[in-house]
Amino acid sequence: MNSRARRGDLQAPALPAQGIVARSHFSVHGEPAHRQLLAWRERVGHVIDVLPSKADIGKPFSAEIDRYKVDGLLFTDCRSDAMLLERSLARISTDNVRDYVFHVFAEGGVDDVALRASTPRHKTPSSSATTKILALDMNQPVRMRRSSCRVLTFFVPASLVQQTLPDPEAIHGRTIQDATPLTRLALEHAAALGANIGGMTAAAADSAVRNAAHLVVAAFGKQAGLSGNARSAARAALFGRVRRYIQANLHRAELTPEGVVSALHVSRPTIYRMFQHEGGLGAYIRHLRLRQAADELARYPHMMVTDVAYAVGFKSASDFTRAFRRAHGMAPQEFRALSQTYRLERQDPWQMPQMPQVPSA
Repeated sequence: MNSRARRGDLQAPALPAQGIVARSHFSVHGEPAHRQLLAWRERVGHVIDVLPSKADIGKPFSAEIDRYKVDGLLFTDCRSDAMLLERSLARISTDNVRDYVFHVFAEGGVDDVALRASTPRHKTPSSSATTKILALDMNQPVRMRRSSCRVLTFFVPASLVQQTLPDPEAIHGRTIQDATPLTRLALEHAAALGANIGGMTAAAADSAVRNAAHLVVAAFGKQAGLSGNARSAARAALFGRVRRYIQANLHRAELTPEGVVSALHVSRPTIYRMFQHEGGLGAYIRHLRLRQAADELARYPHMMVTDVAYAVGFKSASDFTRAFRRAHGMAPQEFRALSQTYRLERQDPWQMPQMPQVPSA
């Protein structure tokens, strides 16, 4: 009998019976106390890393999660003790999780959210007592410390978010509080979903999760001042045009902010305000180069680091190495080794089993 079969806390994903929504459940309660935190780390590690301190390892830890997957959306209901979580660039470079994630805190919350160090928004102050919804773009790095909490989480495709937020990347790391009727309605709907989804049919669950996700996104957009309107739509369109130009010319070492302004005939103040939250257009270009370099390092383990540097527009390998170390706290070779470790360990433990095929007569 394998180790999973021996553990009483791990239940096989429930298959839909008479149309009931499929549910997967995991709890660390059946683990020995010294293994509980590590068991949780193994379970969620395909999406985000748990970063325990030496003092944390070996202590009792409580956590359990229910996961419901409907057409195109994912909803989870999790209760856990406090923990430090990180989704690093190395993790992002080796997986395909690109949804927007909305954490709705029914109890507890998040104490702080740190984004990448190269932007002014490195730290997003919040209080676990007041934060009700946290938005994350899973295509961007983040580190957050959660208090003991119950959190209802929606994994929402970018296409759905863009229906309400023309520039959804800007919501990464933002939090909102229970301050408007729309927010309260979204919170109530999410709480009702958490209480009732286990007994819903697959069709009812799909509709309820989709409606709740729309409400959460709408409430978030309204309170954060990012809801779609003519001005924000025009800004998003211009932002998209600039980003497409930069992406197409990223390999050119001569790509500069001045060159972008000249090529697109956009006023300098307009384009600089547009990228202010990225630390400026120059910082944005450098970030994209380093991000593409990270992807190349992870994807092509035998490619020379010098070739990677030149391919993404750096003029020298030494400039690239210094910039990469400042941005990510490690040399390109160290990042490559870490990403390969993630790639070897990558496995989604929540994969639903396929229904057996009925042989034809």
